[in-house]
Amino acid sequence: MENKTFEELMVELEGVLKKLENTNISLEEAVKGYTEGLELSKKCYEILTKNEELVVKKMTEAGLEDFKSEN
Repeated sequence: MENKTFEELMVELEGVLKKLENTNISLEEAVKGYTEGLELSKKCYEILTKNEELVVKKMTEAGLEDFKSEN
């Protein structure tokens, strides 16, 4: 998973999910797909977090109200 875009990663994740929805796959294939899905979702989360931090920084630099996360 080299430097792929968020959108590319999401397409891959959707493909993995479709494979996992297939009830005719083996347990081994399901575990492999689950592991791959976790890796893809982690990378997507990292991209989203990085971009959220960038937006908050830009808002702060512009003197706008601090972004309040719901976490």
